[in-house]
Amino acid sequence: MVSLKKKLLFIIYVLALWGILGVFTGCNKPSTPEIDLSKVEPVTPKNNASEKPLKVAISSITSPSYSRTYYEDLLNYLSRHLHRPVQILQRRSYAEVNDLLRARGVDIAFICTYSYVIGHEEFGLELLAAPQIDGKVTYRAYVITRSDSGIHNFDGLRDRRFAFTDPMSTTGNLYPQYLLKQRGETAESFFRSHFYTYSHDNSIMAVVEGLADGASIESEIFNYLSREKPHITNQLKIIERSPEYGMPPVVVRPDLDEDTKLKVRELLLNMHLDDEGKSILQRLHIERFVPVDDSHYDGVRMLARLVRNGVAPDIKENRLAH
Repeated sequence: MVSLKKKLLFIIYVLALWGILGVFTGCNKPSTPEIDLSKVEPVTPKNNASEKPLKVAISSITSPSYSRTYYEDLLNYLSRHLHRPVQILQRRSYAEVNDLLRARGVDIAFICTYSYVIGHEEFGLELLAAPQIDGKVTYRAYVITRSDSGIHNFDGLRDRRFAFTDPMSTTGNLYPQYLLKQRGETAESFFRSHFYTYSHDNSIMAVVEGLADGASIESEIFNYLSREKPHITNQLKIIERSPEYGMPPVVVRPDLDEDTKLKVRELLLNMHLDDEGKSILQRLHIERFVPVDDSHYDGVRMLARLVRNGVAPDIKENRLAH
C-alpha cells in the first residue's frame, strides 16, 4: 500500500505541473530553494545606489510554483516603478518567513494574518497595505469536505482524517483548533489522523484526492479556484464558515528605511489608478490595495487567546470581524 507521505508528495508534484493560481498568503522544516526574479528589472539604471535588490518574501499560503506565477507580474511592476531589481524568497512555513523578517533577510513580505500578529508583538513588524476583494478587506476560514462524503458539519469529521495548513495559519490552524476547543477535544482525540500540508491549495487537493476527509482553508483561495478551476471546487462543499478576519497583509520589517517604505506603500495603494496596475490587479481578482491599521487584526488576536488559554465561548457572526 502506498504510504500517506508518498501520496502527498505525488499530489504536490501534480499541483506544480498544473499551475493552478492561488490567492495570497512548522517549526524546523526545510525551506524551499530561493527563487531569484532579479531579471525583472529592465529599467534599473546603471551605477545607481538603488540597484540594491528589494528582497520580498512570500509565505507558502499557496505552493511555491503557484506563488511565483501569482506574484510575478506584481513584483515586475514594483521593480519597474522603483527602478531597482526585486528578489523573491519563498519558504515552506510561515514561521520561516517571520524569521527572515526578524533577521533582516528580507525587506517586505506577503504573509498571513496570524504571522503578522506574532511578528508585530515579537519584533515590531509593520503593516503596509492589504488587498480589497469584492469590496471587503476581510476573509474567512472555510472547513471543506468532498461533496459525496456524507459529512455535513464539523462534528461529522470525528474519527476522520484532517488536513491542517500551517501551525501559524489563522484559517488553516487557529480556527479549526478553536472548534476543537469548543468541544473539549484536541486534534489527537477528535480526528483519526491529521497532518500539515503547508499550503491551502495542497489542503484542497488532499481532500479532492481522498487523502483527507476535511480541511480548513482560506476563503479567498477557494473562491478564486471556484472562478478559475470550478472542476476542482465542484467536488467539494463548505460545511463551516468562520467569522470574518482581517485580510492577509503586505508587511515590512520595522527598520527598513522610510523612503523605501513610503515608495512601496504608495505604489501598492495607487496601482488601481493606472492602466498597467489595474490590469495586473484584475488578473489577480483584487480590486485595490488599501491602508489598514493594527486594530484590523484584533479578531485574530482574540481567536489566538481563546485557543491558547483553552477558553472557547461561542463566537457569534461578526463578533471578531474588523
